[in-house]
Formats: sequence, structure tokens, C-alpha cells
Amino acid sequence: MLRSRPQILTRVAWLLAMALGAQVCTGHEIDYEIFGQARLENRWYPENAAYPGQSDLASGIVLEPEFYFESVDGWSFTLIPFLRHDSADPDRSHTDLREAYFLLLGEIGDGEWELRLGVDRVFWGVVESNHLVDIINQTDLIEHPDEEVELGQLMAHATWSGNLGAAELFILPHHRERTFPGRKGRLRSSLVVDDDHPSYESSAKEWHMDFALRYSQNFGPFDIGVSFFDGTSRDPLLRPQISEQRDGELVLVPHYEQIRQFGIDAQLTTDEWLFKLEAIHRADSQNLRYVEEDYAAFVIGAEYTFYSILGTAADFGVLGEWCYDERGKDATNIFDDDLLIGIRVAFNDIQNTEIFSSLLKDRDYSTSAFVIEFSRRISDQWSANLELFSLFNVEKKDTQFDPIRRDSFLEFRLNYNF
Repeated sequence: MLRSRPQILTRVAWLLAMALGAQVCTGHEIDYEIFGQARLENRWYPENAAYPGQSDLASGIVLEPEFYFESVDGWSFTLIPFLRHDSADPDRSHTDLREAYFLLLGEIGDGEWELRLGVDRVFWGVVESNHLVDIINQTDLIEHPDEEVELGQLMAHATWSGNLGAAELFILPHHRERTFPGRKGRLRSSLVVDDDHPSYESSAKEWHMDFALRYSQNFGPFDIGVSFFDGTSRDPLLRPQISEQRDGELVLVPHYEQIRQFGIDAQLTTDEWLFKLEAIHRADSQNLRYVEEDYAAFVIGAEYTFYSILGTAADFGVLGEWCYDERGKDATNIFDDDLLIGIRVAFNDIQNTEIFSSLLKDRDYSTSAFVIEFSRRISDQWSANLELFSLFNVEKKDTQFDPIRRDSFLEFRLNYNF
């Protein structure tokens, strides 16, 4: 059975669709396009499962169409639903509304304004490893452990841009809860996460009114963004608790705090070099010992690209990043003091063949995570991806990685673009 996350977004989609239908009925000329992607996935876990009921093989199908409507009056409407069915974990079979928003545009003096109303996805940041400043959308963790896939977020997003840069205001009236693997899912914690009964610091719970601001500008080769967020944290604190709904089972319950976060992201681009920085200061957040602690964290890195290697069209890039969280081993994420080394090869051929590999090494433990991804277009509509995710030298006392020490996997994805 597919889980809808959450039903409020379904209602929003219907309201927006009705608004779009009203425009059509009143005689507005509207052009439209329909495109998107469908894909088949197979994920194989070579090691035996750590917990009962888990499978060594998971197959799935994903459908993500995109509907785009544009009026001659200048506004547009984008709708991107998402559907996944998974053979192994019922909690991974789910639907979501990734995007469903109206876009309005205009001019003010020498600048331009833009207003997005509805459900949207927003990404901030420049680094490969830990996207510290990216805080608008919630992570769809059941999609991938790299935490890069995001759920749709209900918002009003206003932007003004001109010669002085771009200023953005976000009003976020509804909080999305993070998704977690179920009892039968791999890559889960030793205790099942009861994401159906989360707790909130705010008495308004998921309806607390959050807001965010961001300013960005480029100065020649230097791009910088500064941001501020005030509201419900996207990173839940997992608290052990006896669940009455699960017959007295000990589970982990997500708790969402009220936080304030200041962030900065910057990138310096030269012919061959990229220098990157993301840094935050977060207030009113609890650490792994459930003690409230203001903290700072940063990721700093560089990437160098060798163009047209050996006289071919291929480019070869080498990158390195250092992730640091001043809470150390009390950090609630895996990036307390870690190094990332990566290699990127873009063949720049007709098939758009690319290879990316990285090694993440914890400086406090012997734990390491190795990833290699291969992607290639087969035809105008078909493409394929192959990914290896491998954990090794995981220490028992590394509480972030030990529960998934047996969950290295090899995944094949066959994509159809329409």
C-alpha cells in the first residue's frame, strides 16, 4: 500500500488545479507540456541482514511526471507528483507532491520580481558532502542515504533580483516530517523509527509558521550567499520511547525543535579551480546527549579539473572536502569531523557518460564509506545508472554507522524519459 506524505499536500494540489481550471474556463489561452521520467530499480545487498524481516534484494518502480502550463498573460503552473513502489519495504512505497506552484513575474525599476505560491523544492549550497545551509525542504531519507532527495514544501517564495544581487523571502506555513525506512527496510537504525507519531517543541506542531531570508550576489569569479532561517528544524532528534501504539515496543520517536540558523555559502571559480565553503551557526538545538547547545559547523573544499585529458574530449576532476561540527561526537549527524576525497570523469560524448567516485573517512573512527556512480545515455529516451555504496572498517562505538554496517549495496537504475 502506498503512503501519502502528507494528505495536506494533496488538498493543496487540488486547490491549485481548481485555480488552473478556472483560468481555462474563463477563456485564458494556455500552452502546456507533459514530460518526466519513469524508472526501474534493483538494489542488492551482498551481506546478510542485521534485523529480522529484511531482504537482500529490493526492486522498485518510480514514476515522476511533470506537467507545465503557461499563460499568454505571463504566469505559469508546474505540477510534479511522485510515486514509488518498493518490493521489500512497505514504508518505502509512497507518493509525494514534489512541486505544485504558480509562478508570477514582473519588473520593478531596474530589477525583476518573482513570486512562487504552492509546493516547491529549493536547494542552497555548493559542496558535495554535507549541505549545511540547505534548510528549506525536508529530506526524503527512504529514497537514498546521501540525504540529497527532498520532499516538496508548501511555501510562498518571493524574489527580487537586480544589479545589487538577489533577495529572497520564504514563508513556510507547514512542516514536513522526515521519512525513515520501515521495519523491513535496510539502512535503518537498530530501533524502528515511529515516524507516524512525531513530537514538536512548538504547540502549533507542524503548523508553526517558519520563515527564511537569503541574499546572494556574484562579484566576478566569487559567488556568495547569506541566509537566515527561523522555525521548525528539518533535522529531527530521535528519542527512545515506549510506544503504546506498537504494543509497548521500544522505538525511536522524531522530535522537531524550534531553531534559528545563520548560514553562508561561497564559491570562487577560476579556469581549473573551484574553492567552496558552507558554514552555519545554529541556536536552540539539542545534541546527541539531548542537551541544548548552540554550535557552528562548516564544510570547506576545493576541486581541480584537467580539461581534454590525453587529447580527448574527456574532463577529469579531483576534489577534496573537510566537514567539521564543533559538537564533535555529540553531533546528531555523521559529519562531525570527516574528510571526503572524490574523482569526477565527464567523457563529454554523445552518450553523456559520467563517473563519480568518493571516499568519506571519519577522523575519529576507522569507519569509511565508498561510493562510485556510473551514468550513461542509451538513446534519446533511455539512460542507465549503476551505483555502488560500500561501508567498511565500521567500529561498534560509531553509533551513526554501526546500525547499517551490513547495508552496503549495488543498485542498477534504468530510466525512461518522456
